Amino acid sequence: MGKLGEMDVMLLLIQLGIMLLAGRLMAEAARKLHQPAVVGELLAGILLGPTVLGLISPEWFHSLFPHDSNSGIVLSGIVQMAVVMLLFIAGLEVDLHIVWQQGRQAIYTSTLGLIIPFALGFVFPYYWPGFFGSEAESMRLPFGLFLGTSMAITALPVIARVLMDLGLFKSRMGMLVISSAMINDVVGWLIFSVILGLIGKGNQHLSLMNTALLTIGFTALMLTLGRGMLNRVLPWVNKKLAWPGGVLSLSLALCFLASAFTEFIGIHAIFGAFIIGIALGDSEHFSERAKEIVHQFINNIFAPLFFVSIGLRVNFLANFDPWLTLFILLIAYAGKIIGSGLGTRLGGFSWRESLAAAFGMNARGAMEIILGLVALENALIGERVFVSLVIMALLTSISSGPAMKWILRKEKSAG
Repeated sequence: MGKLGEMDVMLLLIQLGIMLLAGRLMAEAARKLHQPAVVGELLAGILLGPTVLGLISPEWFHSLFPHDSNSGIVLSGIVQMAVVMLLFIAGLEVDLHIVWQQGRQAIYTSTLGLIIPFALGFVFPYYWPGFFGSEAESMRLPFGLFLGTSMAITALPVIARVLMDLGLFKSRMGMLVISSAMINDVVGWLIFSVILGLIGKGNQHLSLMNTALLTIGFTALMLTLGRGMLNRVLPWVNKKLAWPGGVLSLSLALCFLASAFTEFIGIHAIFGAFIIGIALGDSEHFSERAKEIVHQFINNIFAPLFFVSIGLRVNFLANFDPWLTLFILLIAYAGKIIGSGLGTRLGGFSWRESLAAAFGMNARGAMEIILGLVALENALIGERVFVSLVIMALLTSISSGPAMKWILRKEKSAG
């Protein structure tokens, strides 16, 4: 591969600068309206992409973001790296101690909150694939499994932020919702890893069975022996190496190496990043301050680049299907609210508390968008389904906080 020319370098730097600036401005606007930053960053991409700028001035859009340019290839690589790092910090949010503490209650909520939305998301696309734009008979099973997983997975960072805003993060219900969301995420990404193997996007030298066994083995090893080894290594890193540089370098190096390994065995790189994030974040020697530095670094530089890039690659107006979007929204809300609500009720909470927890579990956010993008890149879904999933992820994230607040206020006034 030839090196980048002067014009390529200049264009790449302009692209990065504009994406970061637009992403930050729109994220701040979203925060003013009490919405997640991701909403503003996605809107920035839609404004810069084919939906708005491409419609108003196609020449400007194609000059700024030309297809098949050298700068575009490098930008795509940076965005891929951003996705990996986003899953890494999502893994850092998972606290296995909280999961064990919740025990039976978390199992009820997470199991029903996984099975019911998964079943709804699987059945309709499997038996009526044409409505969802999937006509190939060979793709019915992986397509159904993917949409089932999309309905089942949650957005742990969004849920954590909502609970913190409501002052419920350390409450009994808050801990239950967080632990259930953690279990949902781990199981969801495991299922998605198998789906990628089913559609033949994995390592061509390994069978699906070998890939599945290696995935399960890697997960089990990293969350047991790997976690124990990191607990022994981190004190030495904190003591002997410059802080915070040493722990940041080590954590990101492990993130990239684990991602490379899961990519090699036929599972997407993001899964390796997610698992190593859990192993590192669960260590008592990986301090909250170190986590905060990693979060700030990734959330303010790489996350905006990823979410802005979503709007650059898809025309949201041309691919918006109102009936498909409405149907996906209905499945998403019904599956999570019924499943998680019943599970929480079985855990001993009142109906109103259970409904509030269900709306918390319903937030999809960044995880759904990342899942959809990987599926789009692997030709598992089309742009119509992708646009509907992005809209669903945004609406569920926007509505979860206000819905929880309103239900709990009713619970308090009734009590």
